[in-house]
Amino acid sequence: MSSTPAPRFSDDDHARNSVLTIILNYRTPQMTLQAAEAALAEMEDLPGALVIVENGSGDTSWEELQKGAASRGWLDSPKVRLVRSEVNGGFGAGMNIGMAAGLPDGSAPGFYYLLNSDAFVEGETISRLRDFLMASPGAGLAGSFVHGTDHEPHRTAFRFPSIAGEFEMAARTGIITRLLRHAVVAMDIPQAETQVDWTAGASLMIRREVIEEIGGFDETFFLYFEETDLCHRAARAGWRTHYVPTSTVAHIGSASTGMKSWGRTPPYWFDSRLHYFVKTHGVIYAALATLARISGTGLYGLRRLVQGKPAADAPHFLRDLILHALRAMIRRKPSKRETRLHTPFPEEQK
Repeated sequence: MSSTPAPRFSDDDHARNSVLTIILNYRTPQMTLQAAEAALAEMEDLPGALVIVENGSGDTSWEELQKGAASRGWLDSPKVRLVRSEVNGGFGAGMNIGMAAGLPDGSAPGFYYLLNSDAFVEGETISRLRDFLMASPGAGLAGSFVHGTDHEPHRTAFRFPSIAGEFEMAARTGIITRLLRHAVVAMDIPQAETQVDWTAGASLMIRREVIEEIGGFDETFFLYFEETDLCHRAARAGWRTHYVPTSTVAHIGSASTGMKSWGRTPPYWFDSRLHYFVKTHGVIYAALATLARISGTGLYGLRRLVQGKPAADAPHFLRDLILHALRAMIRRKPSKRETRLHTPFPEEQK
């Protein structure tokens, strides 16, 4: 009885099929190590490598990551690297550092896989995203079905934000949602693979050619809207984004940002939202989108008074939104964060 020989790949084939998994750490070293463990278990049969970027946590994260990697034997593994950034430039900046690191031999992978430090791959999560993109010409990005550790599904398939979408999101009123259903940002969770406008960066596979054509993340976004912008730029360049529900991830959610416990919406969220609308549609459109958000929030506020509806936004959200918009009007131009697209990473530990 003869056995089928294992397929042999040329160097070009190996690079074309390879995946660089990037996990960004910000003050969650033990969780990051657990996420890396799950990803590495799946990547045993995949060409590629994993890089953990310590994103300027300013605590003991770097030391804990080194200790944890050493105890797991990763420091002697050709598949794992630790990279340290002395500053916290936000999600996009950290992921840019990871993408710039490339594979251990310095070459670029065929695919970049972005994974949150509080997200845990299940089964064939990574390979299914990669294989989908390999089999789908024109598809540049693909995201997973994401559920909480309580098994509740998370919405990670989205339409691009718009004026109508801002009003619908803020108004939270059934008849308005039905009338503006084409603009609802958070889509009903697709049951089958489907093309979407954008998908969450908690588990996101990106074809290398997309990054080569449009560049990495815009580092003006500190947090939020960065993957929306990336997918929007990809769409303008002709690349599609897809939601692949057979690829699954368990996600704790907001472990690094603390969003679930926000006592107030941080300024960087307002900055990112405004930058997205101005960048993609212009100043006038951005102003109208903000007016739509204010109007919808005010409408829901009236419903709260009349119908006793629960609070839906962080405390003082409407006031903070209005004040941010007024301050933006009197600024000559928005401040831009230092861009580090594809620049060398500060420090590497093998």
